[in-house]
Amino acid sequence: MIPRYSRPEMVAIWSPETKFRIWYEIEAHACDAQADLGVIPRENAAAVWKAKDVEFDVARIDEIEAVTKHDVIAFLTHLAEIIGNDEARFVHQGMTSSDVLDTTFNVQLVRAADILLLGVDRVLAALKTRAHEHKFSVRIGRSHGIHAEPTTMGLTFARFYAEMDRNKARLQAARAEIATGAISGAVGTFANIDPAVEEHVCAKLGLTPEPISTQVIPRDRHAMFFATLGVIASSIENIATEIRHMQRTEVLEAEEFFSKGQKGSSAMPHKRNPVLTENLTGLARLVRMSVIPALENVALWHERDISHSSVERAIGPDTTVTLDFALHRLAGVIENLVLYPETMLANMNKFRGLVMSQRVLLALTQAGVSREDSYRLVQRNAMKVWEEGKDFREELLGDAEVLAALSEAEINEKFDLAYHTKHVDTIFNRVFGA
Repeated sequence: MIPRYSRPEMVAIWSPETKFRIWYEIEAHACDAQADLGVIPRENAAAVWKAKDVEFDVARIDEIEAVTKHDVIAFLTHLAEIIGNDEARFVHQGMTSSDVLDTTFNVQLVRAADILLLGVDRVLAALKTRAHEHKFSVRIGRSHGIHAEPTTMGLTFARFYAEMDRNKARLQAARAEIATGAISGAVGTFANIDPAVEEHVCAKLGLTPEPISTQVIPRDRHAMFFATLGVIASSIENIATEIRHMQRTEVLEAEEFFSKGQKGSSAMPHKRNPVLTENLTGLARLVRMSVIPALENVALWHERDISHSSVERAIGPDTTVTLDFALHRLAGVIENLVLYPETMLANMNKFRGLVMSQRVLLALTQAGVSREDSYRLVQRNAMKVWEEGKDFREELLGDAEVLAALSEAEINEKFDLAYHTKHVDTIFNRVFGA
C-alpha cells in the first residue's frame, strides 16, 4: 500500500527484514527441537543461534534468488554464509518451504490482527464517548432518506458502537483461527520430521499446531480472516456514509472538523467537504477487494499448488495496512466530529409535526376507529403538509372526523418529543451495560 494510507507499525510487519527474521526463528527453533530428539548434533543447533543478532542482507538474498529462482533456498544459502556451511548442514532438516512460508504468514497475520484490534478499540472508545455526549440530542430518523420518526444522535453512535463491537469479536475469532503453524514436511505426513518439532516451533511462536496440513496450511482459515476484514471495512463505510449524509449542506447536522488553513476546493473558497469519510468509503472498497481472491484460494490442487501465493503476497500487506489506516482515520473523524443539535431539531421540525403521524394513527385505533379509516384520516392531513406546507397539528385539530375520536388535549399530547426518548436508557444499557 502507498505511504499515504499507511502507518509504520503495520508496514513493519510486512517488511523483508521482519519476514526473514521470522524465517530464521522458525529454522532455529526447529533445529533446537531436532537436537532434543537426537536427530541432529546439539552443537549444530546451537551454531544457528549465532545469527540471532544479525541483520540479514536483503539485497544479498535477492541476489542469490536471482540465480536460484527460489526464495527460501536463497535465504538458507545466505544463512549458511553467516554461520558457516558445516554449521548450517542440518538447517531445514526434513522441512519443506511451505513449512516456513505458511507459518510465517500466519505469524504476520496474528501480529496484524493485534494491531487492528487496537484500532477497533480506539473506534469503540470514540463512539462510546460521543454516544453518551449526545444521548438525548434529538434528531430525525430517516428511512429511504425520508423523515420517519424522532431518534437521538446518541442512539446513532450507539448502534455503530454495537456493530463495531461485534466486529471486534469477529476479529478476535479470526485471529484465533489463523494462529496455526505447520512444520509437517512434504505433503504434510511428517515422514521426514517428527511432529514434536512442529509442536516446539509453534509454542515458541505463539501458534497452535495445524491439526492436519497437506504441504500447506488449509486456506479456509485465511478466507475467514480476510472475509472478517471485509466486514469491518463495510462497517467503516457504514459509519462514513452516515457522516457524509449529515454533512450535506441541506442537512448539516454534523461535519468533519475543518482545521485552520484547510481548503475545501481549488475553485470554490466556501467549500467544506467530507473528504475524510469519502476517503474511508474508498479505502473500504480496497479492503473488500481481497475477500474474493481469499475465498478462491481455498481450492488448491491435491496437497498443494502455489496459485494462492501471489495473491497472498499482495493482499496480506495491502489489506491489513489499509484497514489499519482506515480504523485510525475513522477514530479521528469521530473524536473531532462537529455536531449541531439545534440544526437537528430544525430539520425535524421542517415539516411541522408530520413525523408524529404514527402516534396519531395508533391513538385513533385505540379510540375505536378502524385501522383503515385511521390511516385514511391521518394520511389526508399529512398530505396537506407535504403538498401545501400546512401545520400537521393544526390540520388535525381542524378535522371534524379526527376530533370526533380524539380530544384537543389528546391530539396535542401526541406531539410530545419525550415520548420518543423514553427507552433510550434501556437501549444504552443493552449496548454499553448498566
